Amino acid sequence: MSLSPDLIRTAAVAVPRYTSYPTAPHFSAAVTPQEYAGWLMDLPEKSRLSLYMHVPFCDTLCWFCGCNTKITRQYGPVGAYLDAMIKEIALVGTLVPSDSTVHHIHWGGGSPTLLTPEDIDRLAAATREAFRLAPGHDFAIEVDPRGLDEARMDALARNGLTRVSIGVQDFDPEVQQAINRIQSFEETKAIVDGFRARGIRSLNIDALYGLPYQTLERLLSTLDQVVALAPDRIALFGYAHVPWMKRHQSMINEESLPDVVARHEQAEAAASHLVAHGYERIGIDHFARSGDSLAVAAREGTLRRNFQGYTVDGAEALIGLGASSIGALPQGYVQNQTATARYIWAVEQGKIATEKGLALSDEDRLRRWVIERLMCDLAFSRDALASAGFSTSQCAAMAAEAAAILAEDSHGFVEETPDGFRITDRGRPFLRTVAARFDAYLPANKARHSLAV
Repeated sequence: MSLSPDLIRTAAVAVPRYTSYPTAPHFSAAVTPQEYAGWLMDLPEKSRLSLYMHVPFCDTLCWFCGCNTKITRQYGPVGAYLDAMIKEIALVGTLVPSDSTVHHIHWGGGSPTLLTPEDIDRLAAATREAFRLAPGHDFAIEVDPRGLDEARMDALARNGLTRVSIGVQDFDPEVQQAINRIQSFEETKAIVDGFRARGIRSLNIDALYGLPYQTLERLLSTLDQVVALAPDRIALFGYAHVPWMKRHQSMINEESLPDVVARHEQAEAAASHLVAHGYERIGIDHFARSGDSLAVAAREGTLRRNFQGYTVDGAEALIGLGASSIGALPQGYVQNQTATARYIWAVEQGKIATEKGLALSDEDRLRRWVIERLMCDLAFSRDALASAGFSTSQCAAMAAEAAAILAEDSHGFVEETPDGFRITDRGRPFLRTVAARFDAYLPANKARHSLAV
């Protein structure tokens, strides 16, 4: 569908990605290590847990990267960091209810595939010793194919790996040069084939639009190559150019970046291209084969959103382990020390490594529910809100805000339903903009965000 450039520029404002609500800029030191320890101990018996383990090291700096990571050419710092992380895992394991079970494990980074086979074994063993792992639990890892060898893949496979998430970004040589990530299709395919040969059947690939020197033709060519690898899922993120937060992004020539109108064209053409190749469109940036659990959850209304993006993980508590990791518990959010040295020091002292967090209020929980359902279902329903246990007055307040959005919408981005509204196809590219209308913190928020397209 055709949208005017002026409308795109007006609607594509800078707003959060809403992997949480309230968002991370609102975390503060008011949540202490002692309070977090209390949150863990107060988890209900037989809780379902999810673990996120952050390995903040890479051997090369990708200029587009927005993650918390450190560049190292030597393995010594990685091994020392892992020693501390294993101690944190053991400590946290003593605080959660003994009959709780872990249903999902995610290793992220950085590049967790930088770990040696021996350290992969060590980290996996420490997790098994500290937590009760549910039979058939999911174990996912973010993979950098560059330099990944057979021994590391063997180590991951023997420790129960079930899903790999492979970073591609773009296969065009000029784009790769501009973001300092040189990665051929051939070496990527070799890693895909290697994991599949080891029985890892669940595979997703990450790509980016909005990169320097990236044209629509180059993007679609990359996606053709991605589709040829036959992943179950594809995440197509918009490159977030935030050099005020990630100083290394200043090495990217801003004049080479597509403007917001070109970004919109890339995102919508890419989405149509992937749908035409048999992928279902999910939320703002994910695509999945119809039989994949993510697509099933989207159809059934059980899709969730957390700090790793869209997920089928329904755990009551997400526990973050490692420097800068964020956890989400019923009581609120918590983030570990971001600086690896401070994180290691805290753990070596036998302490919880909490740096900051946020205790949820009743209004936070209400607005979080609405924003998550919009981000996942593209719809807001008063009946579903009431069924989730919110009070009559809370439901009425959200209904009033939804009615105001409908009344003020002059672009056809939303449409009324019998008990709420839904995002139209025309409004889908601006889903984050609509969700932001329910964000009570945003008007006073001084944090800077990436564009909504």
